[in-house]
Amino acid sequence: MPPLTDSLGTAHLPTADDATAHTLLNCLLREVAGPERQTAVSDGHLLLRLPRRGPLLRVALRRTSLLGAHRFTGPVHEQTATGWTALDWRRLAEYTHDELTLRTGVPNDEFLSQIDSSHRTLAAALADRDTAPHGRPDYLASEQSLLFGHRFHPTPKARSGDADAWRSYAPEARAVFPLRHLAVREDLIAQESAEPGATAVLDPERGDVPEGYRLLPAHPWQYEMLREHRLLRDALGRGDILDLGPGGPEYAATASVRTLFDGDAFLKFSLNVRITNCVRRHARYELSGAVALTRALAPALADLEARFPGSALLREPAYRSLALPGPDGTPDRALLEGFGVIVREGLSRRLPPGTTPLLAAAVADEYPTGPAHISRLLSGRGPEAALDWWRAYLRLLVPPVLSAFFDHGVVLEPHLQNVLICVDTDGMPVRVLFRDLEGTKLVPDHHADTLAALPPEVAGPMTYDARRGWDRIVYCLLVNHLAELLAALADLHPETEADLWAAVRAVLRAHADEESRPPLLAALLAGVPLPAKANLLTRWERKADREAGYVRLPSPLAEDILRWSTR
Repeated sequence: MPPLTDSLGTAHLPTADDATAHTLLNCLLREVAGPERQTAVSDGHLLLRLPRRGPLLRVALRRTSLLGAHRFTGPVHEQTATGWTALDWRRLAEYTHDELTLRTGVPNDEFLSQIDSSHRTLAAALADRDTAPHGRPDYLASEQSLLFGHRFHPTPKARSGDADAWRSYAPEARAVFPLRHLAVREDLIAQESAEPGATAVLDPERGDVPEGYRLLPAHPWQYEMLREHRLLRDALGRGDILDLGPGGPEYAATASVRTLFDGDAFLKFSLNVRITNCVRRHARYELSGAVALTRALAPALADLEARFPGSALLREPAYRSLALPGPDGTPDRALLEGFGVIVREGLSRRLPPGTTPLLAAAVADEYPTGPAHISRLLSGRGPEAALDWWRAYLRLLVPPVLSAFFDHGVVLEPHLQNVLICVDTDGMPVRVLFRDLEGTKLVPDHHADTLAALPPEVAGPMTYDARRGWDRIVYCLLVNHLAELLAALADLHPETEADLWAAVRAVLRAHADEESRPPLLAALLAGVPLPAKANLLTRWERKADREAGYVRLPSPLAEDILRWSTR
């Protein structure tokens, strides 16, 4: 395998053209050609046919993968009458468009423009920054280092909205900026809190908030998109709302774009911007749901954190928003959802002394574009050190996720952007922090009384049935998270891939034994296919993330498969 870094640590990065094509190929391999057995590995290349559109495609391989999540290099080629001809990303996008139209019978007139948007964002990010992974691992740098995004999503960097505004607020641009502040009459504030003092971060001491008003911070980009709303303009004109302008401490954009960081705490804002698959606006039920989940999870989290002191979850104990009544007398939905801000716990409450939290997605990135990458943490150490790091990490991450489900009926969503890896001064993992309650769900059979006490419109979105919850856990934990971090380790030491999967199997088997071998874990250890979220088809059919389907991947976890792969 060609090295990913030269002797100076500078990343050999693909062009925006090749990265866009590789991402489309990843999606086609996983969701279209792979399940229909239209792929092969031959002579150092992946061959892939689009069965309905017809072309046979080829790309060179840096490394193959036991899970089928191969590493590509260079341009994609198409077989023609005169041999293999280079195929640019635009033409591949058109082929994908045609194949999905023929496959689903569903048109999508947004698809090509969204791929173009993703390509433009990526090209700008590559042109605008120094991508060498300099310096020591740093939390904020890890949040802002994800230039390429999700490699199994067709439009990982697609962004709606104004491009100049995007650069002002994008994590890739290392955006840091003050919030916009409104002073709102107290009777026009919507707010819930799960614990005393939870809203303190929303109420910094300042002398320009009149008595009888509360402070409402707003993401400045969102404020610009909502400022012409008629009800808001009227309220500003009456003095029910005072525009205090930008000010206060600066906040930094994290990987999710809309969640901002002040050096300790997090504020998760609404943004009327489509990012990858979804418009990132809080639904009304999500605001109340975050606080309700923080309350409901308290007993389970107390138990899990006592049993697994190497893990914790960042709670979301409060929200605040604007409740301007509309013509029917109820709060206007566009403003209530658009100005909603959720408070997430600060790092200082959950971070062990002397450790550095790093976004798992940055540690596991395919390319080392930041100082948090696993190649930097291991700093040239050999395969045994890499395996030691991996086993330590598995012991921190896997047991609390499984126990949350089997013991408490809680579905955590530990994908790469929802987990922080806390490392010590040697780069070794010592704690994991889970975050983002939007993806955390309850299994109704375990939480019937809690759910019955909530309004149906809040309780419903907080649940997954047990089958769907298990698929979500296996996808997020094994396919999205562990398989990708394992791949980054295998890039450094290709000979260890089977041993890395054997370590995953070992921690799963140990937990299965503790849980008296539940059938779901027994099946996983037997090597049943693994669920992978169908991002390509979900985006094509314009479904909400909750409605996403799964494709099934051949599992590398069966013991006999692992024995065979080491021969």
